Amino acid sequence: MHTTKTHAVHGGTLRYLKHDSVSTGTPMTLSVYVPPGEGPFPVLIWLSGLTCTEDNFTTKAGAYGAAAEHGVIIVAPDTSPRGPDLKGEAVADDPAYDLGQGAGFYVDATQAPWVPHFRMETYVVDELIALIDAEFPTTRTRSISGHSMGGHGALTLALRHPALFRSVSAFAPIASPTRCAWGEKAFTAYLGEDRTGWANHDAALLIEAGAARGHFDDILIDQGDADTFLIEQLKPEQLIAAGEATGQAITLRMQPGYDHSYFFMASFIADHVAFHAERLKR
Repeated sequence: MHTTKTHAVHGGTLRYLKHDSVSTGTPMTLSVYVPPGEGPFPVLIWLSGLTCTEDNFTTKAGAYGAAAEHGVIIVAPDTSPRGPDLKGEAVADDPAYDLGQGAGFYVDATQAPWVPHFRMETYVVDELIALIDAEFPTTRTRSISGHSMGGHGALTLALRHPALFRSVSAFAPIASPTRCAWGEKAFTAYLGEDRTGWANHDAALLIEAGAARGHFDDILIDQGDADTFLIEQLKPEQLIAAGEATGQAITLRMQPGYDHSYFFMASFIADHVAFHAERLKR
């Protein structure tokens, strides 16, 4: 990986990096914060939401003070492959904000024109984890979190690959993408009209099927009650219902007055870092 920028933050080092991805066949970008000290350190992977790059969380969330306090590396990758040369049968992009570049949904696409490059599940769980462990002083233990589309990604990747992650949390996640317009649009494009496989990428349905059982002692969710997407797109009640049906502990904190923005995340990110740090160091 090639370092493009470096900043000192809270006694540690923040690096912006770029590398040629085998999974996506494109350059990919990310940021990595390493806390002060020699390490090794556990890792928290952060997945951002629709329209975001690696820069949104890095500059807006205010996470690095807590990461320095708890001795946790934070990795924030971009949300999708990008560039004018992403071509299958057509250019792999869409003019809408909720599909295409900036909206990878953390799945491996099976449909044209997305299939050659949009392989974000493989990128995160196979390539990114291996790169971070190879190039940074990690304990080879990790947790995962994210916001909105990235909250969906954090939950589903943890549930689909529980051996990789000690814990999972999310801010305002798309709880059940098979039952909201954002998810239906993206899954139709990336996975096809046949809904048979969609449930494999729906956090509420995965929990309902028992995917979390025996793996996660708790799942932390923060959700603002003034979030304009709450009712139609996010539907955290679907997660709670699935948890109650299977006995999976889920802590849903409805935060009065908070919206969908990074102001919301900045207000509670320290709680999430502490939540993961406790489980990463057990």
